Amino acid sequence: MTDKNNNERITLAHGHGGLASHHLIRDIFASAFSSPELDPLDDAANIDLPTGEISFSTDSFVIQPIFFPGGDIGKLAIAGTVNDVAAMGAKPLFISVGFIIEEGFLFSDLEKIVGSMADECRHAGVRIATGDTKVVPKGAVDKIFINTTGIGIRRKGIKLSGALARPGQSVILTGPAGVHGAAIIVARNELNIRGKVYSDCCSLNDLVEQLLDKLGQAITVMRDPTRGGVATALNEISRASKVGIEIVETEIPIGPETMAVSEILGFDPLYLANEGALLIILDDDAVDKALRICHSHPRCMEARKIGEIRDDLGGKVVLKAATGGRRIVDMLAGEMLPRIC
Repeated sequence: MTDKNNNERITLAHGHGGLASHHLIRDIFASAFSSPELDPLDDAANIDLPTGEISFSTDSFVIQPIFFPGGDIGKLAIAGTVNDVAAMGAKPLFISVGFIIEEGFLFSDLEKIVGSMADECRHAGVRIATGDTKVVPKGAVDKIFINTTGIGIRRKGIKLSGALARPGQSVILTGPAGVHGAAIIVARNELNIRGKVYSDCCSLNDLVEQLLDKLGQAITVMRDPTRGGVATALNEISRASKVGIEIVETEIPIGPETMAVSEILGFDPLYLANEGALLIILDDDAVDKALRICHSHPRCMEARKIGEIRDDLGGKVVLKAATGGRRIVDMLAGEMLPRIC
């Protein structure tokens, strides 16, 4: 990293491709992300892939605030892309990173973000292979936006898709619902909530690898419930597979802080985002083994079976309430909480 003072700021010159751009790339990005694929700093990376199919995912991150309890926009960008690739049954290997930075952005904040990205890459076992940087006039972007693209090698004999849920299967949620969304709400509104609310932002490719090693084709769907939360992700799966899904309110893990935030502002925690949890749909006879694997992972100790796939619900997601009644849990119609990731 650089020895720049904490008040030095990004200027438009840093995005013009000249000496300032060279120093920005060399001093901040290349030093943090050094890898055999990135170090030549060519216009594209040459990557030698083993024979086999790949999964390829891209996402853009515009979260506000850019720093939040449990992470920042950089950690979120890496973990989000790693999880998207892993949830397709692939081993994430390489990530590209594109930065759009507002003129006047603090170098010290950029270094923090880049450092957390590098840390998460090491944790997930992935490498930054290529990237791009643009600096735009003040007001043209809100501080910093990040785009990431991930590539991974798909495991032979495994096919995961939202269209592969089958009646009789079970639904597991690997962590408390809505934790990331709750953390962002608190960070934005400075709510007086007893107990710190931390985002669950983290890479879960190590968990996915263990589950597929032990359970293989018993798992047919994995999905990380980000924007729109658990409810929206389940609706997407229900529509793609043309099945009904019943979830049980008393079995859904929801932390007390998340519940408090939801009650204060009138949110439903099932629609709040997670960034470090997975929905897993699998054969019912594999549930106990899957839960044992999840409970051995430090970020998934609250994993629970929350429901099952049904063929008698008219293709709807239905919540069995604690009172015994049932209600339809529909797709989120609008953006309940914009700029959540």
